[in-house]
Amino acid sequence: MELDTNMVNNLEDRPKVVSKKIIVPFILITSLFALWGFANDITNPLVAAFQTVMEISTAKAALIQFAFYGGYATMAIPAALFVQKYSYKKGILLGLALYAIGALLFFPAAQYEIFEFFLISLYILTFGLAFLETTANPYILSMGDKRTATRRLNFAQSFNPVGSLLGMFVASNYILTSLKSDIRNESGELIFSTLNSAEKSVIRTNDLAIIRDPYVILGIVVILIMIVIGLYKMPITNKHDNTIHPYESFKRLIKNYNYREGVIAQVFYVAAQIMCWTFIIQYADNLGIPKAKAQNYNIIAMVIFLSSRFISTYLMKYLNSRLLLTLFAIGGMITTACVILVEGMFGLYCLIATSAFMSLMFPTIYGIALEGLDKDTTLGAAGLVMAIVGGALMPPLQGSIIDLGTVAGLPAVNASFILPFISFVVIAIYGYRTLRKHKIVI
Repeated sequence: MELDTNMVNNLEDRPKVVSKKIIVPFILITSLFALWGFANDITNPLVAAFQTVMEISTAKAALIQFAFYGGYATMAIPAALFVQKYSYKKGILLGLALYAIGALLFFPAAQYEIFEFFLISLYILTFGLAFLETTANPYILSMGDKRTATRRLNFAQSFNPVGSLLGMFVASNYILTSLKSDIRNESGELIFSTLNSAEKSVIRTNDLAIIRDPYVILGIVVILIMIVIGLYKMPITNKHDNTIHPYESFKRLIKNYNYREGVIAQVFYVAAQIMCWTFIIQYADNLGIPKAKAQNYNIIAMVIFLSSRFISTYLMKYLNSRLLLTLFAIGGMITTACVILVEGMFGLYCLIATSAFMSLMFPTIYGIALEGLDKDTTLGAAGLVMAIVGGALMPPLQGSIIDLGTVAGLPAVNASFILPFISFVVIAIYGYRTLRKHKIVI
């Protein structure tokens, strides 16, 4: 049986997601996705940990997320300008250097036992992450045919939750299980606040050292990765263009509805992701589940997220990414509505299931928003990284709602998930609008 000649030609002409000649640079850059995933998800449980050991409110503890994601907002534009002037490789190296410095600053922060010092350390650490995300995402998009760019980014982003899972594992099996401040009585209530000052001081010193050590080790690992990338010859895919002026580029981006609305959608997505993962522990705590055990639910959520990321990347071979984004956002709306309205373990299960629908959102919004930007891509990428500020603004607000205790007859921790629900509504609208604008038939 002979194959049709046109069919053979079509198969040969189909662009590869990653070509063999750049496979090693692709792997090196993809490893960075796991690296910032680790930082994200070893940090999320610290909100609950610091709340107990430093004896502060949920809202103040959530400043961990404000510092962490605020660093992205502060450094995204400077990172883009740096990369535009120099190269992707130099941007990555500077990002890794800042990442390492921030992680290593956890050592003096633990010595002084000052909560604000930890916030500063995380703030500097995320200066590095801003450089990495502003650089690595468009770098991956540029490593091949434009037709496979969104799939390539989704594939690379699939390794982000691998790092997240490792961060969660370390948090669950090293940090949270070792915290002496999380001791409870027979009725499941914390007893740390009932201890005298001397006992609290000893426990606080012990617990902050436990929190410190993984970050110091992480800083050393980052330095080693920085050396490897520094020594390897990376492909140059962004040519310097001194005729590109940031102000003119910014004006073009603002006029681009696809990009403008994409940034807004990304703000709400990151907010939803961080809220859903950060406050799983508080939700479980409201059900009397200890922090270490509650973190296991976070790990399950991340496994679901990772599995769904690979599945959705495969589905993009057959279904338009805008359609998938819309459908997944609607799925997120349904699960978070159940989290709000249904108390008990079923609500917790729905919260965990939300991760399946969040899986494709960040890289898909990112890819759609950057389509057709060409020479404005670097600054456009910075705007999408700045959108991570949603993770800085929303968690403290959700923490303030949780501190109320009860809202409209519901436990405040349940009611607080109205914020992720609203976020998914915004994302669904963006997905649907881009679907309609491209005249894609469902």
